[in-house]
Parts: sequence; C-alpha cells; structure tokens
Amino acid sequence: MKKPAADRILMFIKMRGEVTSLVISEELSITKEGARKHLLNLANEGLIESSVKSEGVGRPSTYYALTEKGLSQFPDTHAEVTVQLLKSVKNLLGENALNLLITDREKNTHDRYEKVLSKTKSLEQRLEALAEVRSKEGYMAEWKKEGNDYFLIENHCPICAAATECQGFCRAELSNFQSLIGKDYHVERVDHIISGGQRCVYKITQ
Repeated sequence: MKKPAADRILMFIKMRGEVTSLVISEELSITKEGARKHLLNLANEGLIESSVKSEGVGRPSTYYALTEKGLSQFPDTHAEVTVQLLKSVKNLLGENALNLLITDREKNTHDRYEKVLSKTKSLEQRLEALAEVRSKEGYMAEWKKEGNDYFLIENHCPICAAATECQGFCRAELSNFQSLIGKDYHVERVDHIISGGQRCVYKITQ
C-alpha cells in the first residue's frame, strides 16, 4: 500500500538532509500547493524546520530539514535495551569481552554479506547489492558515482545508540566494507552520524 504523502515527504527529507518544496513537488509528483500544505502541517507538528538561504541572483530559497522530533520517527532499533546490555557486558566481563562480542558480530555480518555479494562482478554490482541488503536492515542505503569516485551512503543508523555507546561497531562496519569491496579499492568514511553528520558516507577510490 502506498504511504501517505506526509510520510513520503518525511522519508525524502531524511534521505536528502534538507530540500525545498519545489524539489519535493518534482521528485514525489505532488503539486506545489500540495507540497507546501504538507510541509506546513509537518512544521506545525514540530517534525520539520525551515531555513532561508540565498543562492546568488534571485529570491532566497526556503529549505526544510527534520527536527529532533522528526528524526525520532526513524527510531534506533531496541536502543535502550541494547545500550543496557552493552554496559552490562562491559561492567561484568570487561572491555575485552565487549571487543570479542563486536568481533564475532563483525565476522557473522561479513560472512552473511559475502554470500549476497558472491555473484557480483563489478564494483557497481557490489555496491548495489550492499546498498540493498543494508536498506533491508534499516540503514536506508544508496550509492552514487561522482567522477571517478564512488560513494556508499547510509541515510539512517538503526543501531545509533549502540554505536554511540561503543564505537567499535563503527570500526567493524568500516572494516567489513573494506574487505567486501576488495583490496583494489580504498574505503574511507567521510561523514559520520555519530560525529554529528546527517548520514554516514563512505568514499571508495581505486
């Protein structure tokens, strides 16, 4: 069933970071008046906020971005329980036990992804398959090419609370991507949700 327009707009803003009503209208096939009406309602609910930016000649443009309340519509997976468990492991068994837990999860994730990518041949096929499997897990992943560089983009982190508590999860994720994409390429994280970015972005260069 098709999602209501307001939900689609929230998802689109989440994916893009900030957008104008014109872009929303064009990309989601909504009338300009309809887009403005939905944006006004979302702002009244405290889910989005606007800012005006000058862009050279012409009238300034109004951009819309999610508020904290809006971001909460894309929840962290079992955040509180996960963080409590991580703290318990660390307190009862020590830092080394926590590292072993993350290493084991990293290996299991790598093996599972490797099966998905086993039939891919090109880098673009690998990125497409990786983005698909990550999206199924809640990361809202996509990839794009700019010049000779490729970017794997994750617009949401469903384990953000756990990763904030223990950044070993982020290190493991980067290590897995490097291994899965292959030694012919260098993978670098250039934007990071945990560090205040709106999304996690990985730059892939040959």
